[in-house]
Amino acid sequence: MKMKTLYLDIFSGISGDMFLGALLDLGIDAHQFEHELEKLRVDGYHLHISRQEKSGIAGTKFDVHLTDDHHHEHDHDHSHHDHEHSHDHDHSHAHSHEHAKRDTHHAHPHCTFTEIKQLISQSPLSDWVKRKSIAIFQRIADAEGKIHGQPPEQVHFHEVGAVDSIVDIVGACIALEMLGHPRILSAPVVEGTGWINCAHGRFPIPAPATLAILGARGVALTQCDEPNELVTPTGAALLAELAENFGPMQGLVAEKIAFGLGTRVNKTRPNVLRAILGTPNSELRTPNSDSPDWETDTISVLETNLDDITAEILGNFVERTLAAGALDVFHTPIQMKKNRPGVLLTVLCAEADADKFSEMILRETSAFGVRRHTADRRKLRREFTTVKTPFGEVTVKIGKLNGKIVQAAPEFESCRKAAEHANVPLKQVYEAAVKDLKS
Repeated sequence: MKMKTLYLDIFSGISGDMFLGALLDLGIDAHQFEHELEKLRVDGYHLHISRQEKSGIAGTKFDVHLTDDHHHEHDHDHSHHDHEHSHDHDHSHAHSHEHAKRDTHHAHPHCTFTEIKQLISQSPLSDWVKRKSIAIFQRIADAEGKIHGQPPEQVHFHEVGAVDSIVDIVGACIALEMLGHPRILSAPVVEGTGWINCAHGRFPIPAPATLAILGARGVALTQCDEPNELVTPTGAALLAELAENFGPMQGLVAEKIAFGLGTRVNKTRPNVLRAILGTPNSELRTPNSDSPDWETDTISVLETNLDDITAEILGNFVERTLAAGALDVFHTPIQMKKNRPGVLLTVLCAEADADKFSEMILRETSAFGVRRHTADRRKLRREFTTVKTPFGEVTVKIGKLNGKIVQAAPEFESCRKAAEHANVPLKQVYEAAVKDLKS
C-alpha cells in the first residue's frame, strides 16, 4: 500500500477546527472519531459536525460546544483561542445538525501544559497520537513561555481554551491516524492584517504566539490584504509539527478534495481550508504496467567545497550528522582554485531536515555557504529477514524489484555479534548469511 500525500492548500489560513473539518470532509467516520476522542475522558463539551456551505463551497463545519460551568455554547471562530490569548469568538452561529452529545462524568482537565501532557500520556490512545499531540502542545507552550517569560511547563491554558485546544489538537492526530498517517505538505503560509483582541489587549496580526511558533520551526509567513486573522496559534502549531515542507503543489494526483469551513465571512477570500489527498504521479503504477514497482521519494542534497578543514573536524562532523538523522554523509577529494586540494562535503537528508543540517554545516565546518537542491530517488522495496547460519541467526536486509530479490545485505552489527560469539572471521559470517538466503 502506497503512502498517501495530504496537501493543505491554506490560501485562507488554518485553524484547528478548519483542519478537523477538512479531515472529516475527506470521509473519516465521525462516530469512530468521537469514540476515539472519548478515550481522553474529558467532559464539558459536545461536538457539532455538519455539512454546510461557505461562499458557494460545500464542506464540513466542525465545532466544539462547551457545556461546563460557563453555561454557554462556544463556536470556534477562525479568530481562535489559545492559551492566554482570548481572541474574539462568534457566538451567533447556530447548527441544526448536532452530531452527538457526550454524557460523561469524568474530571475536567487541569490547564497547565504539564497537566495536559499528563492527561494525554495516561490515556489509552495510540502511542503515535499521544506523541504527536504532546509535540504540538509543546510548540505552543514553548512559544507562550517565551512571550510571557515563564517555563513552558507552567504555561496556563485558560479554562475555555484548554478544552478547545485538547479537542482540536488530539482530534487532529486521531483523524490523521484514521487516514493512515499520510505525508503532509502545505502551501506557503499566508496571514491577514489588522488587529485582534487578546487577553493582553489589542495586538497586531499575526498573533504573538502564531509568529513565534512558525518562527521557531523556520516557516516563512507572508501577509496579504485580508483584514482578519487567518492563521491561529493552534493552526500554526499543527503546520509546524506536521508539515514536511511548504510550497506549491507538485506532481500530486488528487484523489479526494475536501473543505473545512470557518465561521467568518472574509472580505478577500472564502473562509475555507482545502485539503487534497492523493498520490504523487511518480508512484502511480497500474497492475499491467511495465514500469518497475520501486519506491520513490524526494530528498535534499546539501553541498559545500572546503579547503581549510582538518581531518579530525571533518570526521567528527560526519559522525555527528549521521547520528542526528542524515540519510548519508560523505566527502569527495576535489581540486579547488589556485590548485588547492579540497573536499566536496555532501549531506543527504529529508527535505524537512534541510535547514537543520545546513545550520550544522555552517556551524561545525569552515563553510561560508551551502548549496541546496532536491533530488528524486528510486529505491528498492526493502524488507528485513532473519536467516540461520552455522554461527547463529543473522539479520539480512533485502531489496526487491517487481517481487524478486535483487539485493541482499547482511546487517553489520548482527554479523559482528555472531562472529564474536563463534570466534570466526566476520567475512565468514557474511558469506554464510548470503548463501543461506539464496538457498
